Amino acid sequence: MTNHNNREIASDLSFDDFDEIINPGPEVTDFEKIIEKAMSRRGFLGGGLAIGASALVLGTTALTPMKAQASNVFDFEPVKTNSLDTITVPKGYSWQVVTQWGDPLWSKSIEFDHKTRGTGESQELSIGDNNDGMSLFTVKGRNILVSNNEYTNRDIIYDNRESKLPETADDIRKGKAAHGVTVVEIEQNDKAWSIVKDSQFNRRITADTPMEITGPARGHALLKTEADPTGTQSLGTWNNCGNGRTPWGTYLACEENFNGYFSSSDENYIPSDALKRYGIKNEDWGYGWATEDQRFDISKNPNEPNRAGYIVEIDPMDPQSTPKKRTALGRFKHENAEVVVNKDGHVVVYMGDDERGEFIYRFVSDEKYVEGGATTDLLNNGKLYVAKFNDDQTGQWLELSPETTGMKSQAEICIYSRQAASAVGATTMDRPEWVASHPQKAEIYCALTNNKNRGKKPNAGGDETPLTGPNPRAANLYGQIVRWRPKNQNHTSDKFSWDLFAMAGNPTVHQDAYAGSKNIDQHNMFNSPDGISFDNNGKLWIQTDGNYSNKDEFAGMGNNQMLIGDTETGEIQRFLVGPKECEVTGITWSEDRRTVFVGIQHPGEKGDSTFPGGEGTAPRSAIVAVTRDDGSVIG
Repeated sequence: MTNHNNREIASDLSFDDFDEIINPGPEVTDFEKIIEKAMSRRGFLGGGLAIGASALVLGTTALTPMKAQASNVFDFEPVKTNSLDTITVPKGYSWQVVTQWGDPLWSKSIEFDHKTRGTGESQELSIGDNNDGMSLFTVKGRNILVSNNEYTNRDIIYDNRESKLPETADDIRKGKAAHGVTVVEIEQNDKAWSIVKDSQFNRRITADTPMEITGPARGHALLKTEADPTGTQSLGTWNNCGNGRTPWGTYLACEENFNGYFSSSDENYIPSDALKRYGIKNEDWGYGWATEDQRFDISKNPNEPNRAGYIVEIDPMDPQSTPKKRTALGRFKHENAEVVVNKDGHVVVYMGDDERGEFIYRFVSDEKYVEGGATTDLLNNGKLYVAKFNDDQTGQWLELSPETTGMKSQAEICIYSRQAASAVGATTMDRPEWVASHPQKAEIYCALTNNKNRGKKPNAGGDETPLTGPNPRAANLYGQIVRWRPKNQNHTSDKFSWDLFAMAGNPTVHQDAYAGSKNIDQHNMFNSPDGISFDNNGKLWIQTDGNYSNKDEFAGMGNNQMLIGDTETGEIQRFLVGPKECEVTGITWSEDRRTVFVGIQHPGEKGDSTFPGGEGTAPRSAIVAVTRDDGSVIG
């Protein structure tokens, strides 16, 4: 099974870094070595190397110099960076914990035990770990909060074990139960939000929950297993990152780094090239699930990984409903799913594949959305596209069909979407994270969080990663936010124009392109934009998951944070700073817009936090509510 040493390595690295160690991409070509040598950071765009006229194409607003402290666009005093083990919000605002890992959902459960970190049974009855994307659904005065539980920190959840790893069958049960999705009713009393225990809506969806496979890949031979010879039913969802919500009131959980849970009991087993394209190896990332559940053993069940990596649609108002894996939206490391109803009624879903050098996708439904009409098949039937960004600030959506890809069927394309995108020559991107749609116009934004391999080596499929289009910086440590506008404001158009809203950077360290765009200065600098979402007024909320060392390339940036951007003026100001070693991720609003809910994931991932409980307690991922002290609307 999994090599113990690799489990220990995994505990100290990000998903992306560990995945690359055990699943390295193609070797650097001689040409790339020449480029890397020529592209010194000081020489970047400094007159020594031409990399294309559009390499640093920014929107007109982003090119306008501005002072972060002088704006009247925002109605709060910007928060300064810090490295405190708490949450910092502007003056006149307050925050409180609403839910945290291990909080019981039912009276029959038990309160979180800081010493044992719970059992398999208690975890199945409690809030999952490492909350990420979330949405709040309000129906007839009931507030139903749905959030992804992406993964577990092994050192934290298994702190009761000397090895800091799962050692028993119940440890594995606990780990699987900590993943998935939490559905919980919350209520507000005396301005404070809390869990409604025993609510009829409370539900845990875990790595063992029955799922229905829908869409073109349903029943395909590549999805059939000994346990499910029909290829139509699967168990569980895990490593859900960002999310989406539909206008018909359902929640979309997005399966991302699903590959890290599979391993082989046969050390001589050779995974297929198709499995390798998705980062699946003989070793997992330390979870050990295959030791108790053979479906995670690829030497025994090589098709099982093909049943993960999808978007899962969940009805939060029906606890008895079966979640549905929507294969029509493609299989890759989904970040989030931004759902837009086009002016003609077609449903459009924008999606990013969060890995270095992967792609941005679009799904367009065959049928049209009609309020109150049938919605069961809206995400089952349609066309899947991938984006190509040109250097002249134009772009095209390339359809993924048997004719364009050379693949046998649409089902195969939906299972091997990465290979299909490579076949049509899509643009390799700097790790596409969340996608967000402007609420008042046809304008789409995507956070490209970073890519240390840009200009240095290909992606896992061998596609080159040149310095072109919206990915202009070699060894990109800071990330950027790209935006595009569909032709004629039509989301189903195959043509679009694009620019960059912001390039993160550090102007206190660099004077070249690594300083960032002109709307970035010492007062609002950040790195690795990740979660993004618009409020009703069209302000872009930006959450980060980057380097919090506060030194060297990242000096002055402090802990991960949340900022707000004005997409008309290009101004960006910092609204919140998270606790130590956390990611700030996931955002949703109350129906009256007087509360914004924010996710704090993996505080103390390296052992240096006790958020939110304080000294002597386990660090716990949490969802917090931020309100104005005067009770007025936020955003």
